[in-house]
Amino acid sequence: MLIYNVTTKIDWQIHDLWREWMLNEHIPLVLGTGCFVKHQFVRILEIDETEGPTYAIQYYTESKAQYNRYNELYAAALRQSALDLWGDRIISFHSLMDIVN
Repeated sequence: MLIYNVTTKIDWQIHDLWREWMLNEHIPLVLGTGCFVKHQFVRILEIDETEGPTYAIQYYTESKAQYNRYNELYAAALRQSALDLWGDRIISFHSLMDIVN
């Protein structure tokens, strides 16, 4: 099992709208690709939130092939839709993690 992690810092001015969009639109679209079997949506604590809160969304996939399928077929369009909506009011970085335990 692998975890595709997306960590995002959100401007306070759009925080509530962004969070609602994530829960009701973006996460369901990502899961709807069939590439992931479950997810976690968490807020990162004990960090500087002067400019806004930081969240991590972790999508669990059963194989590197499924992750690659997501990247090849869906990732670019989903990332672009986030940029189109939120522009530079969000900053994200992506990582792939292997569960070792």
